[in-house]
Amino acid sequence: MEQVYDFIISNKLIKPDEIIGVAVSGGRDSMALLHYLNSIKDKLDCQVLAVNIDHCIRENSANDSLFVHDYCEENNIRFYKFKVDALKLAHEQNLSTEQAARQARYGVFESLIQKGVVNKIALAHHTSDQAETILLNIFRGTGLAGAKGMEANRENKFVRPFLDTSREEIEKYIAHNQIPYVDDETNSQNDFTRNYLRNVVMPLLNKKFPSIEKNVINFGKICEQDENYINSQIHMGAITSLNQTSRIPLTYFNFAPSIINRIVLKVLNKYSKNVGNIESKHVAQVCEFAKNSQNGALICLPNGIKVYKEYDFITVTLTANAKLTAVHKFKKGTTYLEGYGSIIVKGSQKLGESDSKTHYIDADTVPENAIWRFRTEGDTFAPFANGTKKLKSYLIDKKIPQRLRDTIPVLAVENTILVVANVEISDKLKVTEDTKKIYKINYEQDLV
Repeated sequence: MEQVYDFIISNKLIKPDEIIGVAVSGGRDSMALLHYLNSIKDKLDCQVLAVNIDHCIRENSANDSLFVHDYCEENNIRFYKFKVDALKLAHEQNLSTEQAARQARYGVFESLIQKGVVNKIALAHHTSDQAETILLNIFRGTGLAGAKGMEANRENKFVRPFLDTSREEIEKYIAHNQIPYVDDETNSQNDFTRNYLRNVVMPLLNKKFPSIEKNVINFGKICEQDENYINSQIHMGAITSLNQTSRIPLTYFNFAPSIINRIVLKVLNKYSKNVGNIESKHVAQVCEFAKNSQNGALICLPNGIKVYKEYDFITVTLTANAKLTAVHKFKKGTTYLEGYGSIIVKGSQKLGESDSKTHYIDADTVPENAIWRFRTEGDTFAPFANGTKKLKSYLIDKKIPQRLRDTIPVLAVENTILVVANVEISDKLKVTEDTKKIYKINYEQDLV
């Protein structure tokens, strides 16, 4: 197994002083990984602990957890056990049992990393798993990103030390070191997609194509090279992100499909709870939507992702369209509007330059009954030298997306709008040569 150590070093999977949590089910692969990493932890100058997750799918799953616990106690390995209800999660989120178990499992892993319990999670995937993953992704209609298979180091969080090691080598290591393990009886149940591929499809393919596993993995490496090159040609500079929202310029959708598809996928995955939930069909749906839908149109994708066509942009967001009802009397100081943020009014000695976050007004022209609220039917607005128009028409002229129009505070007296926050002030409040007192208004929106 010396090649595993070389693989760890060459791929920088484990660094000195890191705490590595080994995902251990009790099966042969994960037990071999736990034994191996624990045996070389001094050589790697790292700490090793075991993370076991009972998915509550099988009646005797608790026994497997107990087995791992006893092994760790006997070998002086720190042990962390977690219990998740994968069947309940699958029912609640309309997922397959496999998808639900994976989502729950990675949720635990992410939590351990975020809390600093571990620096990385080590997973026991080997060459056969890699070949199966590549084929499964191809069967599901993946592009190059899926065809390249699993990464040895994903996001510097999840590492796979055995990814270049065969199942046969692992079995020899287990036998030589007399490593105990438990067999999961569900591994023989071909109702699960991966089990069907492993137990039925791969043996048939191996009979006809003895080198299929090696060839599939080599294919994956070629795909990885091509994928990395294409990604190097992608520039995300014009894509803006704020408050759980990203905007893609419509001009990007004139790019070659290999470029724009990856841009859309990156943006969608940013807001997806589970990367696997976003498929090529969703990317194609967004691209078609960008080219052929009307301004203001909406489509809904998995995980609560909403996609809008808004003038010159495609907007991807998780933000819900809540009806905002806060009302506050105009005053100096800070006024907080629930669902928007803070409006800060201060005295100013001179007229400064207005922008989207700052307005200057004549303090003496603000009526005593002026209030901060959100727009209502019948509101009118008189911007600089442009006469009076309906607020709705004004916001359309300013290309404010329909999705945002009800989230912008206004300073109003009845239906007369004096200030549209972050946008413009009415001609009625403008600072003139006769102005004696100036107010400076700043807007600070909450980051969702």
